[in-house]
Amino acid sequence: MTHFTTLQLERDSRGVATLWLNRADKNNAFDARVIGELNDALARVRDDASIRLLVLRGRGKHFSAGADLAWMRESARLDYQANLADAHELGELMQRLYQLPQPTLAVVQGAAFGGALGLVACCDMAIGAHDALFCLSEVRIGLAPAVISPYVVKAIGERAVRRYALTAERFDGDRARELGLLAETYPASELDAALAQWVDNLLKNGPQALKACKRLLLEVGSGEFDAELRQYTEQAIAGLRVSPEGQEGLNAFLEKRSPAWQEKN
Repeated sequence: MTHFTTLQLERDSRGVATLWLNRADKNNAFDARVIGELNDALARVRDDASIRLLVLRGRGKHFSAGADLAWMRESARLDYQANLADAHELGELMQRLYQLPQPTLAVVQGAAFGGALGLVACCDMAIGAHDALFCLSEVRIGLAPAVISPYVVKAIGERAVRRYALTAERFDGDRARELGLLAETYPASELDAALAQWVDNLLKNGPQALKACKRLLLEVGSGEFDAELRQYTEQAIAGLRVSPEGQEGLNAFLEKRSPAWQEKN
């Protein structure tokens, strides 16, 4: 779709976009350029109404080993304001991924350390290899997982984050599944086949309904209920029922046929 130097953004005829971290020789490590290109790529996906789903992956052995060593070396020489600007760009990336209108699915093999774990936490769903490795490694170098912490807490809970952020322990894909960071784990050799099944299943659902459902869940958040939220949910379902896609889905169900969006896949 678009040329990047550290990423690849691809899209198939079904409207499935795949965003690849593409620095395999650097284990897909982050630096300012990667973060900038990720922000650009996510903005393009956000603004493309024909994209139904975003898959986030890493080329090579690892999803991402975290921050690039050369970038960290440069950051150590920056003053507070320059570091604040860097942190703002990373914060923009995490928020943009978390709030992307389209459903997001991360696929993790190898390492997902530091900020890469944050990317996984920001996705709606994630699958990975049994032997994938995760680590909130920041305290080992005198830092903290500051920008990513709200999203990691949402993904695995406050108590688990306290343990893994304070100890910097590594944990594998199966433990990540137990914590809720990954939905399912598979042998590494079966990840592509598993991904195909996940994508096929998601594409059975109404494209606009998926986006509306994600907006709804972002609004609902942790589920604290009040009159304003109740009104929002009532308006959401009423609007969906009278929408063209909602009418097609309801009629297809009553007529025992496939809805139009499934026939196109």
